[in-house]
Amino acid sequence: MAIGSSFELISLAEAGIDVDIPEPFDTLEENAIAKSKFIYHLTGHNCFSEDTGLEVEALNGEPGVKSARYAGEARSFDENIRKLLGKLVGIPNRKARFRAVISLIINGEKSLFEGICDGRIINEKKGEGGFGYDPVFIPDGSTHSFAEMSLEQKNYFNHRRKAADKLVVFLSSHQHIKTN
Repeated sequence: MAIGSSFELISLAEAGIDVDIPEPFDTLEENAIAKSKFIYHLTGHNCFSEDTGLEVEALNGEPGVKSARYAGEARSFDENIRKLLGKLVGIPNRKARFRAVISLIINGEKSLFEGICDGRIINEKKGEGGFGYDPVFIPDGSTHSFAEMSLEQKNYFNHRRKAADKLVVFLSSHQHIKTN
C-alpha cells in the first residue's frame, strides 16, 4: 500500500518478521512506542505500531491495556466479556470507549496518533460479527453493537481508523521527509 509518492507500507509478515512483541507497560502509548522501537531497531526501517484497549469509565479504565488478556493469558473473547459484564452488574454508568494509539518512527523521531470511539457497554451480547468486545459495545450515535454492523458501518466509528486517518494526514503532509 502506498501513501502519496514517498511512503510504501508493508506488514510484518510481508517483511518476513514473525515475532510476538511484548506489551509490558501500563499505557497504550508506552506499549505502542515499545513495539515501534522494537521493529525499528530490528529492521533499521521507519515503522509504526499500534496498541488498542477498551476503557470503561466505571471500572477506572479497565480493561485498558489488558483488554486482550482481561480474563487471563488465553485471550478468550468470551471469558473477557463474561468478566467485564460481571464487574458491571448493578452499575448504571456504562460509558466506555475504544482507544487506539499509533506510534510512528521516522528516522528515529517518534510521533503519536490517537483515535477514540466513545460508546457504552450493554448487558448482553448482540450480534455475531466482529471480535473482542464488539458484541457488548454500542458506539455513540448508533443503536447497534459493533458485532451487528458491517465492516463499512463499523469503520465509520472505528477508533483505529480515526488514529490511522491522523497518521495518513501526517505522512501526506510530510512527503519531503528523507527516509532510510
